[in-house]
Amino acid sequence: MSYAAFKMVHCPTGVDNCVAAYVTHSAGETDSDSIPLPGADLIASGGYWASTPKDASGGSGFPPNLVITKANVLEVFHVRLLEGDDSAANGSNGVGNPETTPRGGLMAGLSYVKLELACHYRLHGNVESLGVLSYRHAEGRKGRDAIILTFRDAKISVLEFDDSTHGLRIGSLHYFEGPEWQYLKRGREQFASGPSVRADPVGRCAGVLIYNSQLVLLKAAQVGYGLGDEDESLIMGGKLCAHVATSYIVSLRDLDMKHIKDFVFLHGYIEPVLVVLHEKDPTWAGRVAVRRHTCAITALSINTTLKQHPHIWSATNLPYDAYKLLAVPAPIGGVLVFCANSLHYHSQSGSCALGLNEFAVAPEGSAEYPRSKMSVELDCAHATWVANEVALISTKNGMLLFLNLVYEGRSVQRLELTKSKASVLTSCMCTIGENFFFLGSRLADSLLVQHTLGSASGRTSSLMVKAEREEGDIEADLSAPAAKRLKREPSEEEEGVSAEEMSLYYSTPTASDISQKKTFTFTVRDSLVNICPLRDFAYGLRSNADQSATGLGKQSNYELVACSGHGKNGSLSVLHQSIRPDLINKVALPGCSGIWTVYHKTDRDDSNEFDFGTSEDDEFHAYLIISLESRTMVLETGDTLGEVTENVEYYTEGNTIAAGNLFGRRFVVQVYQNGLRLLDGAKMLQELLITNSELENNSSEVANNLVIEAVIADPYMLLKMTDGSLQLVVGDVENTKLSIPQPQGFGITTDAITAFTLYQDKGPHQWLRRTCSEMNSDRSQWSSTSDQGYVYCIVCRISGRFEIYELPRMVCVYAVDNFNHGMSVLWDQKVLERRANSNAALKEGAEEDKAPGDALLRDAGLSLHVSQICFESWGEKFGRPFLLATLSDGTMLCYHAFSYDANESSDALEFRETATSLKDLSRLTHLRFARIPIDWVSGQEDGAKVLYETKFCSFKNVGSFPGVFVTGLRPTWLMVCRGRLRPHPQFCDGAILGFTPLHNVNCAHGFIYITAQGQLKICQLPSLLFYDNDWPVQKIPLRGTPHQITYHSDVNLYALIISTPVSRPTSQVLMGDGHPFDQQQENSIGEDGQRLVTSEDYEVRIIEPAQPGGNWEAKAAIKMHLTENALTVRIVSIKNITTDQTQTLLAIGTSYVQGEDVAAKGRIILVSVGKDPQDPGSWAREVYSKELKGSISAIASLQGHLLIAIGPKIILHSWNGSELNGAAFFDAPLYVVSLNIVKNFILFGDIHKSIYFLCWKEDGAQLTLLAKDFGSLDCYATEFLIDGSTLSLLVSDSRKNLQIFSYAPKSMESWKGQKLLSRAEFHLGAHVNKFHRLQMLPTPGSARSNRYAVLFGTLDGAIDYLAPLDELTFRRLHTLQRKLVDCVSHVAGVNPRAFRQFRCDGKAHRPGPDNIVDCELLSHYDMLPLDEQLEIARQIGTTRAHVLSNLRDLALSTSFL
Repeated sequence: MSYAAFKMVHCPTGVDNCVAAYVTHSAGETDSDSIPLPGADLIASGGYWASTPKDASGGSGFPPNLVITKANVLEVFHVRLLEGDDSAANGSNGVGNPETTPRGGLMAGLSYVKLELACHYRLHGNVESLGVLSYRHAEGRKGRDAIILTFRDAKISVLEFDDSTHGLRIGSLHYFEGPEWQYLKRGREQFASGPSVRADPVGRCAGVLIYNSQLVLLKAAQVGYGLGDEDESLIMGGKLCAHVATSYIVSLRDLDMKHIKDFVFLHGYIEPVLVVLHEKDPTWAGRVAVRRHTCAITALSINTTLKQHPHIWSATNLPYDAYKLLAVPAPIGGVLVFCANSLHYHSQSGSCALGLNEFAVAPEGSAEYPRSKMSVELDCAHATWVANEVALISTKNGMLLFLNLVYEGRSVQRLELTKSKASVLTSCMCTIGENFFFLGSRLADSLLVQHTLGSASGRTSSLMVKAEREEGDIEADLSAPAAKRLKREPSEEEEGVSAEEMSLYYSTPTASDISQKKTFTFTVRDSLVNICPLRDFAYGLRSNADQSATGLGKQSNYELVACSGHGKNGSLSVLHQSIRPDLINKVALPGCSGIWTVYHKTDRDDSNEFDFGTSEDDEFHAYLIISLESRTMVLETGDTLGEVTENVEYYTEGNTIAAGNLFGRRFVVQVYQNGLRLLDGAKMLQELLITNSELENNSSEVANNLVIEAVIADPYMLLKMTDGSLQLVVGDVENTKLSIPQPQGFGITTDAITAFTLYQDKGPHQWLRRTCSEMNSDRSQWSSTSDQGYVYCIVCRISGRFEIYELPRMVCVYAVDNFNHGMSVLWDQKVLERRANSNAALKEGAEEDKAPGDALLRDAGLSLHVSQICFESWGEKFGRPFLLATLSDGTMLCYHAFSYDANESSDALEFRETATSLKDLSRLTHLRFARIPIDWVSGQEDGAKVLYETKFCSFKNVGSFPGVFVTGLRPTWLMVCRGRLRPHPQFCDGAILGFTPLHNVNCAHGFIYITAQGQLKICQLPSLLFYDNDWPVQKIPLRGTPHQITYHSDVNLYALIISTPVSRPTSQVLMGDGHPFDQQQENSIGEDGQRLVTSEDYEVRIIEPAQPGGNWEAKAAIKMHLTENALTVRIVSIKNITTDQTQTLLAIGTSYVQGEDVAAKGRIILVSVGKDPQDPGSWAREVYSKELKGSISAIASLQGHLLIAIGPKIILHSWNGSELNGAAFFDAPLYVVSLNIVKNFILFGDIHKSIYFLCWKEDGAQLTLLAKDFGSLDCYATEFLIDGSTLSLLVSDSRKNLQIFSYAPKSMESWKGQKLLSRAEFHLGAHVNKFHRLQMLPTPGSARSNRYAVLFGTLDGAIDYLAPLDELTFRRLHTLQRKLVDCVSHVAGVNPRAFRQFRCDGKAHRPGPDNIVDCELLSHYDMLPLDEQLEIARQIGTTRAHVLSNLRDLALSTSFL
């Protein structure tokens, strides 16, 4: 395979960096999405979002945003707060949905805290570090912070939030690479870490350490925003924001500082003060006895104007293992130095230290360090401040510690360390406001925690940070008994953590009472799911699989079971790309075209009409209406679905167009071809026949003008007739009558309407209403108790015009031209016209820009129009609506509304002066839409007849989730999670024609859908899956570290290698020579006085996947010997040469770890897995076991033989039923990390010597080397790539690259076939431990068979694939890729071409061909406006249709799982 395509199908999940910053709003203000409401206190008590929450960030206003990075993903979150009482906290709209289920109860007046996504970006580069440049407050003005990102080797991007596009934009870029900056490297090519950024606390400057010794200083601008005038920045859509004016480089080596470990800016100085932690004379662990205290800190005063950096103070004789600095906030000031065995505080006026264990040794001639009351190791720790004098520290084993600085004035007297509770294994942490902190993790789920401070005497039942999350139950009750909440490791249980320590207390001496104790009460408020690191995964059958499925439906039978997490956070992650619902019942119902469920309230008391609590969601549906070809069926949705068609007065003589509820769910309206019926339950109240007054004289035309489409939004119904006209029907709530208002008019009559919908802006927020100029000019007019709210009609015309009409006045309040072009931001045409009229140059430019687009459309012969549209918002907590539209060519446009209030801009002022009429005042002038990417393909061929129409079916609560179900050829769930749409396809039933929610006694929050085969299915969503992820996931906690997994398809069992830490006395741990472990190295002491050592116990666990509604169960466990590590586990098929029968066995390879003085040995174990009829309780029976000389690192079966990598040898064994006998061997260079087999070909990767390609010859019983890669490569994983009859070799390495090799013996470059030739190389940016080969699905655009894609997971939690391409498709997409590098504005300014170049870290490497296209870059093409797509396609010599067809075929052929 010479050509391939790379695509990321699951984003990274491990959080690398996190900071708190005022990005979308300034301190003390609300963010742009939450305009304050009248009567905020009343609304807050009723369960709505608080407008000015108290105790959230130390004052009024919202807390800062949370900014996190996950490898190459950047995300910004709002911290949403809900004030309320215990009833508000206990009530929820859904039991299983983290969106609507409060966590943690009531604390500090808050009953509900959630993270809501503000923006999400995939960058073309991994973020190395993250910093915040705070806004410099001057003259009382408020501004926003800027985000600083750094990338390897020396790239710095400063980003700020742009209100006009509701996204991040580049403030400045700083680049210190290339020939002119080569001298900064001082001859080095490889650096242990990338650039790290630190910022001054008050935003005067920031520093970035590059190349380990060069400091880049970024000077902040004096004025709030940019280099130009402030008014200009406001016109361009920005508010005051921190900004970098200049940057320059300071060589720390010239300041006599080498081997920089960390640096930080201090608090409380008039000028910025930088403290650098560095090592003067390096040492290492073997020379600690001679040279131990080699580190020092130096404080520099930073003058960015004069570029002078005088030395202020310094401290020496710090331990060699010092690695981290933490600035102490005002009023104390100073810096904390973190070492592995001690803590040090230093300032200009004094210092103190704290020894943490017996290894903490003071310098010679100095007093001994004060000892901590507990023994702890602080290497790899992370810390943040929860109070001015209290730091929260997370250790490498997940324990939370409190560090209290006991001080008088500004002088710190001593340090006190107290143990808190166990938490997740963190990779970063930060404080958000004054009441929250965030624990980011790469090994477990990341947590948002709220904390409050109280006295110990008044402490009630304190909630705690969970030790680990119950992965099987994401929303575990935090108020459960401690025994259920906290599961400690054996070592922790032996330490005897008492119940009192659960209160998270620390001691704070005060002037009045030196022994007064206070408590921190914690509660977990939210969590972000994490599945990394993906060490290994298996491809197995789902529990609810359909064995009769074929094609795409068969793919949804399988799931990915991955090894995730580490230690106590270890788990199995069960991943599905598509959803397979749990089937309750199904009925064959041919000819069905639509289904609807309706409510019927029997209680006429409407006093609770505006109670948005749980009552509406708990109400059961009353009737199910099924439309067939020539009749309509009506069923009652009680305990059973019983047909009542004959007993109700519904229209049943023909098919139904639509059905819904009116007047607060008390009445039902049914729309059919000739009219409507209003019903009170089963009784008809009114029948309204639809006629067109203009056609009354011609009765035949009246008869032919029928209703073909309808949409209902209480109290309006909008009908589309066969002649293309729209009819509005209005319901009168007082008289319970339906009527057709006159006159009707939707503006232009010649421009036909192709799609329409209604949107009900109901509730106290009335988000859409607040974006009109009338409401913004006089906020006192805002109504918080409107009965029906405002209803808007949204229409799309064949010309591409998008319009919003206000009902019932039928006034156009918003219009956008060329909506079908897919612009990145939509705004009202009226605003554009007024801006063009006020600026003739802008007007001319607009006309010039518009003409080429129209010409291109005419030349291309395109007639794109909107075929379906959906405008919806879900719930009062999610204010901003989504706009979804499908075009006639199958493209889906997805927009998210936002409010852009340019109050200070000249445009808005001029608009208010000229907008005198009520029509202009009611325009939604502040409404804008930002386009967001959505991973959805129609599956429809270009130009082919549309067999299954795509429709949007909105739902409020299915499985406790709101969202949209997209019917058609590729049905997809669009679930709303954290203010974003999560697309989850449903492949199992093929095309789906209709969908409706169903909630009754036997199907709680379920749904019904109709397949193209005429099957009506009643289903529920799988309850154990977590849907707020790129793929639905279920996590099964293991309480240990999973290493490798394999699937036994014959018995449907998984075999898994797990290790758990166990503390043992040293007398039990013997080395290879029989002597006990060296006791001098241990500091843990058991109850009997023996010293303890922690070691890993390995076992192979046999796990049975859960049946529907059940749990995963461990059926057996194969324990390893003491000091024996299980390295590999595989299912092998070996042939018994005695009986000529093939046996499927579980093969386990192990290694004994007994030190470097003992020769390595391992053990091969063969196990028969499955239920033993003679012993029903036994699921694993050992068949064979033998010790071998060398570690067994890889196992595979080869044509009935067993291939084993034993140390530096590969030996092929034959099996006679009781013994393994060697048949052939091959000497590997050093250590084999992977083995792959295809037919009689063998591919193996060596840990340092790249890959080897062998062949097994049965005749001569020999393993023959065909070719190898002569370069040096640290292999991580290998696999075969199959494209028809072409066989290629894939390898991943330690430098995060992928390479494809081929065996070409006829090529001159291959040295007569001895050398493997490089065919493609690609920098992935993540380590890959496992490849899995999957057969690609046939597509209409590709008839080739026997093509396999390779699916792989990374240690960052991403899931990607590499798929073969034919040459023509590759040439087209590769040319497009090179064009997009320059045509697209990339977030943070990173270059995608540079990111994907092969990384050799200065080692000799001959560049290989660039034969892999990056779909991450190609995905930008679909997000471009239509005219730009056509122009780019023309420039590269192809058409837009060809490009989209290639991308669609690639997506369809790789629809795995």
